[in-house]
Amino acid sequence: MPEKATPKPARPKTELSEMITQFLEYCEVEKQLSKLTLRNYDHYLGRFAAWGAKHGVSKPSNISIDAVRGFRLWLNRQPTPQGGELGRLTQNYHVIAIRALLKYLAKRDVKALSADKIELGKTERRSVEFLTPEETERLLESSGTKDTFTSFRDRAILELLYSTGLRVSELCALDTDQVNAERGEFMVRGKGDKPRLVFLSDRAGEYLRAYLLKRKIAMKPLLTRSDSTNAAKEADGADLRLTPRSIQRIIKKYAAAAGLVKDVTPHTLRHSFATGLLRNGADIRSVQQMLGHASITTTQVYTHVTNPQLREVHKKFHGKG
Repeated sequence: MPEKATPKPARPKTELSEMITQFLEYCEVEKQLSKLTLRNYDHYLGRFAAWGAKHGVSKPSNISIDAVRGFRLWLNRQPTPQGGELGRLTQNYHVIAIRALLKYLAKRDVKALSADKIELGKTERRSVEFLTPEETERLLESSGTKDTFTSFRDRAILELLYSTGLRVSELCALDTDQVNAERGEFMVRGKGDKPRLVFLSDRAGEYLRAYLLKRKIAMKPLLTRSDSTNAAKEADGADLRLTPRSIQRIIKKYAAAAGLVKDVTPHTLRHSFATGLLRNGADIRSVQQMLGHASITTTQVYTHVTNPQLREVHKKFHGKG
């Protein structure tokens, strides 16, 4: 994850800074990157431009391997607002932003260092927290069978996350008319506003239909805090839409009720979705598409936990000679 709430560096008035501004506009208009990505690029490249203004890197042609190395050395020595060290992953985010800028400059035939000459630093392999099938079932069943709006809605949330692998932000953004429970598939727009097809299991479809019947009142958001528009300021219930934080709290509540000791979040269910597919024989390219990953490298983080056959092969053949 990008680093938290650090002051935005003042952008110096240099030729490099102007090119960064043009790059960000290109990312917004041509590439249609998300607001979060644009904000992160702005922050990381703003840091680079501020450092460059003090170290003789005021225009694209000044960017060299030595200059990038100097910036990375400076970055490695920067403390966080909490007094700790800047994480290796966060440092790499800065380098990724610089490489993206250099690729843009090359596209425009602006003289600068080739992006291919910059390598990312090594980071620790990211661990993936996921639930076993038995743990998943306990979580799903923990929402209970109470005949209430909240119980029906919460079970639908759990089933939707596990069946589709949606990010929590994508789930919250769903509108009622967007989801076809009968057909069992629908389109979502993920990072970078990229559309992808997701699928509902039969059980997820059943619980979604049951929830919508329980809600009775037609409202624009699929998932709402209340089933009554009397509590809403807007007739379509738009201000009742659940937030990612609300869903995080819901997941935590049912994880505790299920007696799970793992730190269960909405993303844990996304991990469980992907892990389950791969363990049951799905190919990684298909899982990449269902998760909405831009790069197969992101999906490959799951492969080291999804091949139980390797243990059996090792046990059967190792040390038999």
